[in-house]
Amino acid sequence: MLNIKQFVFNLFEENTYVVSDSATSDAIIIDPGMSRAEEHERLDAYVAEAGLKIKCIVLTHMHLDHCFGANGASKRYGTPIAASAGDAILGVSIAGQAARFGIYMPESEAVRASVELSDGDTVDVGGEKLLVIGVPGHSRGGIALYSADGRVVFTGDSLFRRSIGRTDLPGGNHEALVESVTTRLLSLPDDTLVLPGHGPSTTIGEERLGNPFLV
Repeated sequence: MLNIKQFVFNLFEENTYVVSDSATSDAIIIDPGMSRAEEHERLDAYVAEAGLKIKCIVLTHMHLDHCFGANGASKRYGTPIAASAGDAILGVSIAGQAARFGIYMPESEAVRASVELSDGDTVDVGGEKLLVIGVPGHSRGGIALYSADGRVVFTGDSLFRRSIGRTDLPGGNHEALVESVTTRLLSLPDDTLVLPGHGPSTTIGEERLGNPFLV
């Protein structure tokens, strides 16, 4: 059984998820957005209290707000970073991304994934598996993570409650995003819980019926 803990981090109010298997206490961190020491401490305290074993850091995409804490968490827990190769250029240009928002980050903070994820791969969380679904459009290498047993999908910045991701950032393509969400995510069961990269949760059924960007 999957346990999911959500945190909201950094000035972009990004959703970071710790997903664990109750049987093994194995866990992954999805989109570690911790940008301040206090945020790292909050996540670390939860991991320690729950007795979790972090096995991997998984990035749904490599925009800076989803990567702020990736290197720190990887070093802290001695775990690899996994992401799509399509977003590698974003990972190594974190400093440039930050500069666009008036944020200083040193070039040394570049994020590099050592595990490459592609559509159709799976990410193990103890005895549970998350299916990698390619959803390019918000970024070239955007992915979602879907648990059929848990009836939940982590959509990053591809699909939100009554909205979709912005496409005016490097690598964005509106038509590609609409197609990705429509064909890859809305094909999931209606009762699938959608846990996005920002904002509140929703369901696939709710978004199929009421998302104004997908009608």
